[in-house]
Amino acid sequence: MSQFDNVAVFKKANVYFDGKCVSHTVQFADGSRKSVGVILPATLTFNTGVAEIMECVAGTCRYRIKGEDWRNSGAGERFAVPENSSFEIEVLGEPYHYVCHFD
Repeated sequence: MSQFDNVAVFKKANVYFDGKCVSHTVQFADGSRKSVGVILPATLTFNTGVAEIMECVAGTCRYRIKGEDWRNSGAGERFAVPENSSFEIEVLGEPYHYVCHFD
């Protein structure tokens, strides 16, 4: 799916790590939310409160979920992060475009 229909988009951006990660929150009719964003080349660590699924729309990254080994992810791939955990993400070269699905 290349677009979300019938959603509300929060106008104010979520800006993290001095602008290395910027996203917007999208809310669906059922009240569920996702964020759609871009990570510029960097190595960043994110903490999770709820379980998340990171879906790669474009670009590539390496990621490491707390306690696991590094893995690669590219366009069309996803990785899941448990609640109350963390993950490191390393983006080299082109920006990493993503959708973050919250459970």
